Amino acid sequence: MKKAFIALSAFALPALALAQGVRDASTLFNKVTNILNAIIPIVISLAVVVFIIGIFRYVIAGDEESKGNAKSLILYGVIGIFVMISVYGLVRILVNTFGLEKQLQNEDVPQVLPFRGV
Repeated sequence: MKKAFIALSAFALPALALAQGVRDASTLFNKVTNILNAIIPIVISLAVVVFIIGIFRYVIAGDEESKGNAKSLILYGVIGIFVMISVYGLVRILVNTFGLEKQLQNEDVPQVLPFRGV
C-alpha cells in the first residue's frame, strides 16, 4: 500500500504543484479550472454517500441514540448536497450573466514589463 502511494504521488505531485508547463497566467488558470472541475463531482458524490450511509444506519438502528446519530448524518448529507449544488448554480448564473465563459488569451492578462536596470 505504501509503495503504491509513493509511486502514485510521483506522478500526481507535479500536476498538483502545477509544475508541468505553466508558462503564463492563462495556462495557470486553465490548469486550476481543470483541477476544480475534477474535484467538484467527487465532493458532491461524497455528500451523497454520507446521505445514503445515514439512511442505512437509520434503517438498521435499534435504539434511539443510534437513530439520533443517523438522523444527524442524514441532515449533514442533505445540507452538504444543498450547499454544493446551490453554490454551483450561483456560479453558473454569474458566469452566464457576465459572459465569463470565454478562455483567457495571453493578451487579455495584464503583464509586468521586465526590469531593465538603472
